[in-house]
Amino acid sequence: MKTTALIADDEPLLRQRLAAALARLWPELEIVAEARNGREAVELFDQHQPQIVFMDVHMPGMNGIEAARCIGRQAQLVFVTAHENYAVEAFRQGAIDYVVKPLDEERLDDTVQRLRQRLGAQDAGVGSTPTDGVEVVLEKLAQEMRERLGPPKTLNWIKASVGNAVRLIPVAQIFYLRSDAKYTLVVWDGGEALIRRTIRELADELDAQQFVQIHRSTIVNMHRVSQMTHGSNETGNVHLSGRTETLPVSRSYLHLFRQM
Repeated sequence: MKTTALIADDEPLLRQRLAAALARLWPELEIVAEARNGREAVELFDQHQPQIVFMDVHMPGMNGIEAARCIGRQAQLVFVTAHENYAVEAFRQGAIDYVVKPLDEERLDDTVQRLRQRLGAQDAGVGSTPTDGVEVVLEKLAQEMRERLGPPKTLNWIKASVGNAVRLIPVAQIFYLRSDAKYTLVVWDGGEALIRRTIRELADELDAQQFVQIHRSTIVNMHRVSQMTHGSNETGNVHLSGRTETLPVSRSYLHLFRQM
């Protein structure tokens, strides 16, 4: 059985170089998908369930650290970064490996050997889980990145056509947003409306502390969540205050509700 991996980087040339280097150093490794940003990395991870994820730290929209938090203990994580300080602590704790840009094949080979050993130990049923301590480390790194970059500019209103009128919907009144092909369904206190924007575009402009993705097609306002119930196969369902419908939570986003 082949070992599988996903590469996430917003620069196509760097994705190609990493894939080519891995092909030389680890011919048996199968690259099952390549992502251009953190949000796409999580979606492709859910789809392919690779054993290893090579994740660039700085990507537009959802950055690599936030994407890694969604994947967490489900895979071996390797940061690919020009900023070594983001990964050194995680590496020292054995939670995450890292490769520094520009790519050094000798350093990458060290990473490959460690990954082989960890996966071999997993298969043999010995040793620790591949990501012991990873959630604590990633939370700390995410907080450090937020403090360094400062608060992002976020949307306060969403413009929507309702009948013959154009409504300005305050984001605070939104319950959730759901993808509908090239449109997005916005559900808020005043009703529902389809807008001509994709959910990916909106996700990058909404306050990430308040609006979180819980499924590849759904973003929810955490201020409107009353509870989360666990389902089968590491999934869940979100219940909203004052509404009867429930929203499915895929396992890559369950960590968001660990305190509930």
